[in-house]
Amino acid sequence: MNFKLVALDGRARAGVIASDHGEIETPVFMPVGTQGSVKAIEQRELEEVGARIILGNTYHLYLRPGTEILGKAGGLHKFIGWKRPILSDSGGYQVYSLAQLRKIEEDGVTFKSHLDGSTHFFSPEKVVVIEREIGADIVMVLDECTPYPCDVEYARKSNELTLRWAERCKEAFTLNGPVYGHSQALFGIVQGSTYREIRELSAQSLVALGFDGYAIGGLAVGEPVEAMYHIVDVCDSILPASQPRYLMGVGTPQNLLEAVERGVDMFDCVLPTRNGRNSMLFTHTGSINIKNAAFKDDLGPVDARCSCYVCRTFSRAYLRHLFQVREILALQLATIHNLAFYLWLMKEARKEILAKNFRTWKSEMLRRLETTSKTEIS
Repeated sequence: MNFKLVALDGRARAGVIASDHGEIETPVFMPVGTQGSVKAIEQRELEEVGARIILGNTYHLYLRPGTEILGKAGGLHKFIGWKRPILSDSGGYQVYSLAQLRKIEEDGVTFKSHLDGSTHFFSPEKVVVIEREIGADIVMVLDECTPYPCDVEYARKSNELTLRWAERCKEAFTLNGPVYGHSQALFGIVQGSTYREIRELSAQSLVALGFDGYAIGGLAVGEPVEAMYHIVDVCDSILPASQPRYLMGVGTPQNLLEAVERGVDMFDCVLPTRNGRNSMLFTHTGSINIKNAAFKDDLGPVDARCSCYVCRTFSRAYLRHLFQVREILALQLATIHNLAFYLWLMKEARKEILAKNFRTWKSEMLRRLETTSKTEIS
């Protein structure tokens, strides 16, 4: 993997990540395909809306379908019919989200499967082997995502463990080469909750270890939004300008724009797909609940400024009808539109960075996104 920084506008960055499965222009939003599928949308449609890279999750793919079938297929790319880059999360988020089903020790994490209660052990070394077998272009180290709030001592000890795991992941990554012939990159993950000093130590230590890119983890877990932006500022002031920066699990369109201004290159979040399946659609003038009665006779597009297939073809009234009668097509069309909007937003951000106009454009976009009427969101 190679990262080229193309332009700066303040701290906002436009770059290109080159991988064996294609180039990724940054800033970039990455749709979440936890189990080898982005929910309610097929791979052909992902390409049509402009997705350059998607995510898979090590924990979930290890349980189902399992690495044996992935190996027989030639890796996750071939198994799911996706020719563009993939990033695999290590399962670190499940250390947080499945807190009742796991036990953390120095050697790794023991999970009880959320499917059948069976026991599985994830060491840093095993996670790297699994991610090699998945075959993602970018793989993440095993980490602990701390809950919010947590006290400073918990955050300190958790970060120290995450750093030891990161070093073990790097050693295992060096010893276990690619399985399918294409190169893979390893990213470290900065942790430390909302404590500046711990975050600084985490970032500095990971940079000293040396990774292909760096993620900021452990945010968007309930902390105030200003605390999240502060931690992003802290981390980005330390992380190398010559390598990609990835803010994990974030977030709203407003969150993305604020983080881009602070120097972040990569994002992922289930928000556009999950909210779409629950009838919330993102537009240039804020979000709308398409099931609202106000749209019963509205024959206009979801978003008049959007050029996606959904907005070119269907009306708000039709999408409302699909949700009202619980047609599966409602979930598909809402997902297509929301992902198209997120991908458009990052493409426009890149264009404005190249034009040295990002801050002005961002301020105008934030003003528009915050003008959603009470009628539309009720």
